[in-house]
Amino acid sequence: MTCANRQPFARRIAAAFTLMTFVVSGVLSLSIVYVVHFVEKEIVSETLGEMLERILEGDIQKNKPFPLDRDTRFFASDHPEYAIPEEFSRAKTGFSEMGEKKAYWVYAREMNGQRYILVHNQREFEARERIFFRILFLCFLSTVACAWGIGRLMARQVMKPIIHLAKQVRMHNTPGPLARDYAADEIGYLAQALDDALLNLNLALERERLFTSDVSHELRTPLMIVATSCELLENAPLSGHEREQLERIARAAEEMRDLVETFLMLARTPAGHSSASAEPTVENMLDLASAAEEQRLRWLNPVRSKGLDLEIVEETRDPARYNAVFLRSVMCNLLRNALHYTDHGWIRLVLESGGFRVEDSGIGIPGHEKEQVFQSFTRGGQTRGEGLGLGLSLVRRICIHQKWAITLDDTPEGGSCFHVKLG
Repeated sequence: MTCANRQPFARRIAAAFTLMTFVVSGVLSLSIVYVVHFVEKEIVSETLGEMLERILEGDIQKNKPFPLDRDTRFFASDHPEYAIPEEFSRAKTGFSEMGEKKAYWVYAREMNGQRYILVHNQREFEARERIFFRILFLCFLSTVACAWGIGRLMARQVMKPIIHLAKQVRMHNTPGPLARDYAADEIGYLAQALDDALLNLNLALERERLFTSDVSHELRTPLMIVATSCELLENAPLSGHEREQLERIARAAEEMRDLVETFLMLARTPAGHSSASAEPTVENMLDLASAAEEQRLRWLNPVRSKGLDLEIVEETRDPARYNAVFLRSVMCNLLRNALHYTDHGWIRLVLESGGFRVEDSGIGIPGHEKEQVFQSFTRGGQTRGEGLGLGLSLVRRICIHQKWAITLDDTPEGGSCFHVKLG
């Protein structure tokens, strides 16, 4: 897109109107100048020609004095008293302008091998002509300036319904169809197209919300059966390997339960509003230290089984309480991502005032992939396992929903550091 296309539409309308006026006024002004010069030449030529003819055919033949005004002079090659000056001796036959700055009108004629010239001083006429052209130029500039002002005023009036329509779409404050407020013109057609697009978008979002809600709701029953079965099997005599597998099943069921709760809350709660904000209770609010302890218990064995160290560091005590479901989901997904891409060293959960960081000594994420890893179904260049690339996407979605902020940086050891700022 060019820079011209980035200009406001109203300004482009005013510029087009001004340019049109500039061209039309310029052509008209140049036409006036041309007409003035053409008329000047024709009238003066005719007048001087008739005067010279009268002198040659009448007065000079009869040796009678001929009347001339103070600005007109007669010269003839066969009359010494009217000798032709050097500056007019090269005058061409017919009408011409000569002298410094063309200060004289000269009309020359040849008869019987002799030259006769009539010269008129046009300085006074030229002075008036210059004044006229200056006035014409000022009128031209004034017309262009007025066109710019009128163009801007007209552009505002033309753009007013479009700006109003844009505000309606941006603020979503229209209870009914947009097209009902506009006439059946181009803007009305645009409003109708927006109505159709918004309707299709709302239907798609509603289908997605219902699908997410229904699927999440239906998963609760089988998850409850899995969790209950795990509790019953804990009391059964199991070998070490069997008990390890049972713990993995129970942990996966617990993660899926949290994931179901997360999807349900994202589907049911408007973005930017915490579901606990209306009726805050102890059950659905959690502080950072308690959430970190839950995650430590959940991830300690998987981290150790991979030969890594799990560290919980509380830099600053934060007594604030946050949405428990979303806080658990963000912490869990970030820790799972760190475990997935760390082969040796450590994973660290650092608590601070108003947020936390998840750091690791893993393979890190290249700079050009840092923004892409938060997109759905996007995995880094060093992918591992059978993941679909949804974990970090869900984390960003939760952060946007809760108006939290998440950033990604590198650790000094070359790993990754996800920094979540709550509130």
